[in-house]
Parts: sequence; structure tokens; C-alpha cells
Amino acid sequence: MAQFVVEVEWQRSGQDFLNRRYSRKHVLRFDGGAEVAASSSPAVVPLPMSDASAVDPEEAFVAALSSCHMLWFLDLAARAGFTVERYLDRASGEMGKNAAGQLAITRVTLRPDVQFGSANPPSAAQHAQLHHQAHSNCFIANSVTSTVLCQPVGLEDTAA
Repeated sequence: MAQFVVEVEWQRSGQDFLNRRYSRKHVLRFDGGAEVAASSSPAVVPLPMSDASAVDPEEAFVAALSSCHMLWFLDLAARAGFTVERYLDRASGEMGKNAAGQLAITRVTLRPDVQFGSANPPSAAQHAQLHHQAHSNCFIANSVTSTVLCQPVGLEDTAA
């Protein structure tokens, strides 16, 4: 089975740790060499202890779901003979209390806006089916207990 490793590094850098006024900024390092500035969300830990310009875990969670869905969608569209010219998702996540009363990302909504090539575009039903299949295949969506919704732009009247 595949294994995925991410290095997460934080350093105190001389800040007073025990009073909890230390920076939450840290670095995420991925196996391909990418480094991403990360921090707690200012919605969770107030500025200046967090960094609004960095990626927070909640954003990364939403991005992982969106990216996984997109990658499956592109693969399925190619297999079905539909050329995708552009894929843009303005995904969002909502924090709230889960069934156990704990704070959690309780809902993620994907809003993919897909532009197909004009030679052989799918019907609305085929487009919706591609999203349904992508959602079913997404490893990340299959790994979470949050509700994950997909609302493709232009397919509001079609169940995905």
C-alpha cells in the first residue's frame, strides 16, 4: 500500500512558550520538494500568533478534498473521451459542532466550474455522472466523516 509522508516543522525561536503567545507559523514539506508556509487560522488563534498569509489546516483539508475530486474528474473525463479545457473550484469548508459536540469541519462544498472542449462536450447528465463518480472514487472524501458536497457550476438543476 502507498505511504504518504509530510514533514511539519515548527520552532519556538525564543518566544515565550508558556504564556501561549508564541507564533503558530510552521512549514509543511512534501516529498517532491514543495514547501508551504502554514499556520493556525486567525479564526482559531488570533493574530499575531497566527499568520493569515499562510495555509491553515482547515484550508489544507478543503484543498485536499477539492484537489482529489478534480484529479479523479479529469481522469474520468479523459477516459470517457471528453476534453477538459479548464477546471476551477472555489471550494469552502464550514466549521461547527459535530455529533459529539466537538468543533470540526462539518461540511465541505466543492463548486467546480468545468469548461469542456467544443468537439465532444458531455451532456448535463454525463457531466453530473462524472462528478458523482469522481466523488465516489476520491480517497480523501472516502477518508472523512464530514459531509462533502459537490455543486458543479452550471449543473445546479442536476443531482450529482
